[in-house]
Amino acid sequence: MKIGFGAPVSGAWATPENLASFAARAEQAGYDSLWAFQRLLVPVGSGMEPVYHSVLDPMVALGFAAAGTSRIRLAVAVVNLPFVSPAVLAKQAATVDVLSGGRHDLGLGIGWMPEEFEATGASMPRRGARAEEYVAVLRALWNEEVSSFSGEFYSVPASRVDPKPVQPGGPPVLLGGNAPAALRRAGRLADGWVTSSRADLSRIGEGIEVVRSAAREAGRDREAVRIICRGVVRAGAEAVGRDGGRLLLSGSFDQIRADTDWLAGRGVTEVFYDLNWDPQIGSPEVDPASAARRAGEILDALAPKR
Repeated sequence: MKIGFGAPVSGAWATPENLASFAARAEQAGYDSLWAFQRLLVPVGSGMEPVYHSVLDPMVALGFAAAGTSRIRLAVAVVNLPFVSPAVLAKQAATVDVLSGGRHDLGLGIGWMPEEFEATGASMPRRGARAEEYVAVLRALWNEEVSSFSGEFYSVPASRVDPKPVQPGGPPVLLGGNAPAALRRAGRLADGWVTSSRADLSRIGEGIEVVRSAAREAGRDREAVRIICRGVVRAGAEAVGRDGGRLLLSGSFDQIRADTDWLAGRGVTEVFYDLNWDPQIGSPEVDPASAARRAGEILDALAPKR
């Protein structure tokens, strides 16, 4: 089981100093990966959780973190692909991969908030079909010396696109989503599946089986598909029983570690501890120094044992 850490990209602790220091600190502590996420806007009157109220752009944040690290992988879960053209995202992801020396993982989602679709001029219908074509465009731009693409949704004229990513084949593409169609798409097309912040961890084994069955049906090695769980951590909070559904890794540090082992037994290959959802850390209303102290204590307590 590989253990990652959620980067300080939301709320009070999302400062330049904390992003640099926590990236370096997570690397030194032995974490395998550092994760950002995307939220473009919060509709007025929506009542969305504090974690979404102030969020750094994930690709810029990962490029920033690349400068102060050398080993830890730099990932995003997720960029919503309808909001940006594949040519633009291919360039951004290749740039992060080059600046990090080949350490980028690109997570993609299809989006869900109507206001973000409206603000970006994106279309909600047929998002799944668009996603399949989108991944094909990314890989063409990353891998072909002269790239071109002509599809139902996207087209790229014959072009040279450089620099290419450092990683052969480009950054690993991870797909999010909880619907059965999204799980099957991840198994068919992606290097891995990444769960959402609202995934019911008590039922994660069912989702993993859908992903891996789709991989096998597509002629792929089902065991090679990465299964990444966003561990929404609220240390010290009351644990939620698995029988009633569990959205969080909560309770004592020993309980969180035990739940991590439990997830590994159900086929999860990677967990990243995301503190952004802790209202004492990822809310813009809390004291930044207090948020950073709490996050540092949790980072140290949950650091992988080597």
